[in-house]
Amino acid sequence: MAPPASPGHSASTSQSCDVLVVGGGINGCGIARDLAGRGWRVLLAEQDDLAAHTSSASTKLIHGGLRYLEYREFALVRKALQEREVLLKSAPHIMWPLRFVMPHDPKANFLRPVWMIRLGLFLYDHLAKREVLPGSRGVDLRQHPTGAPLQPGFTRGFIYSDGWVDDARLVVLNALDAQARGAQVLTRTRVVAAKRSADGWLATLRGPDGTERQVQARALVNAAGPWAERFLRDTATPAAGEALATKHLRLVKGSHIVVPRCFEHDHAYIFQNPDKRIIFAIPYERDFTLIGTTDQELHGDPRGAKIAPDEIAYLCEQASRYFTRPVRPEEVVWTYSGVRPLLDDAAGDPSAVTRDYLLETQTGAAPLLSVWGGKITTFRKLAEEAADEVGDMLGERRKPWTEGAFLPGGDLREWIGPPQRPDTDFERLVQTIGQRHPWLPRELTRRLARAYGSRIGLVLGKAESLAELGAEVAPGLHEAELRYLAEHEWARSADDVLWRRSKLGLHLNEDARQRVLDWMTKYMNEQPQASSAGVTCS
Repeated sequence: MAPPASPGHSASTSQSCDVLVVGGGINGCGIARDLAGRGWRVLLAEQDDLAAHTSSASTKLIHGGLRYLEYREFALVRKALQEREVLLKSAPHIMWPLRFVMPHDPKANFLRPVWMIRLGLFLYDHLAKREVLPGSRGVDLRQHPTGAPLQPGFTRGFIYSDGWVDDARLVVLNALDAQARGAQVLTRTRVVAAKRSADGWLATLRGPDGTERQVQARALVNAAGPWAERFLRDTATPAAGEALATKHLRLVKGSHIVVPRCFEHDHAYIFQNPDKRIIFAIPYERDFTLIGTTDQELHGDPRGAKIAPDEIAYLCEQASRYFTRPVRPEEVVWTYSGVRPLLDDAAGDPSAVTRDYLLETQTGAAPLLSVWGGKITTFRKLAEEAADEVGDMLGERRKPWTEGAFLPGGDLREWIGPPQRPDTDFERLVQTIGQRHPWLPRELTRRLARAYGSRIGLVLGKAESLAELGAEVAPGLHEAELRYLAEHEWARSADDVLWRRSKLGLHLNEDARQRVLDWMTKYMNEQPQASSAGVTCS
């Protein structure tokens, strides 16, 4: 099977669709999915890989945002809390409940007082209905396992619930669902021009080989994330007498570090810092701890965002205030940085800039919707509201459908029968896969189940032994999985596989990573050019 259509290879010069979506992050893919599910012809263009930037560089939490209560962002927190369980049920293989511990020391004057924490957690528990996630409670850290890694001054704490998500895979699943419902998803395709008129949008798309094509669209959705303002200023051409860029983004860099595992249990920590910020320390990829995040203004190209030495020092210093064993910069095994495209609300402190989103519609000529801000937890609701807005602008409002719908791989009924709870459903899936494929090593079974859920059959095919999965290109990574990622999930490079579709890069040495690079390079060079039939939406 040939890889998903890659643009830039067709001799056709023009195509048409109802909606052109610019941006292949979580918001763009979520909007494309929702629109396609309502029956519109959708084309999504992403200049790099799916989730190549901000949407693969989050703290990987499905959370209401406990600290936002301090800024009186009650509506945002409630909206996010409502979405937690909707998302957990939609894809239990890539999202699961996670318990958080907030240590407290009454002698530490930089910590919020106990009354404030209790009030905040009460609101957190009651602003939205909970069915899966347990409520908050106090805990004696001298008796609880989560107290063991902490300094002895932390004798009491508070435990509450949120969720974990594989952020990059969440984006891919939305793109897969969009494609399954008729959308065209073009990666490594840059929109280099978009001209607006009363009759619609005429956009020029440039593929990875430099070939350009034109797309006519009735409406355009600007979901370019950190590039959303720049797209309107530098790429889109307005109709006569209008201005497209009416808002300003504030780009805030958030950086994370990954260190060898700091604790043995399965809870995460939320640490309060003297500067009134918070950081998380989260179990990560079995052998590691993820610590983040920072908030620093970014001036320049978001593609160049990377962690600075002072950010590494800051995260290590703050974590070391809590852990008995200090976290040292030389222990950092991996870092990543994302750029939050926050709507500029004139807040002086980057941490205080609102994480809520704004959908701006312009109907002076062809419909235009721009997405400003947002956070990963609220992507589905944002997409639903965006699709409503697009429908209104097109005069064809259609019924929402994503609440209660599964994401690809999330419907486990074929494997386990009726769903019960997202966390226990996943464990039943792992057990069933092991029974049906006893030749799969237990660790590989769990990893494939986490990544692909009920779509695992597409990876395994008709294999009845490890040997039938093809050569083991790197430890635990066989040719069958690499082919699946290239043919179904738009993976084009080793980085796509090792750092976005999975985090295997953390577990492999340089030689193994090079073997994956060599395999992907050879495979992609052998693939036939995609035909125009694969990329037109007219």
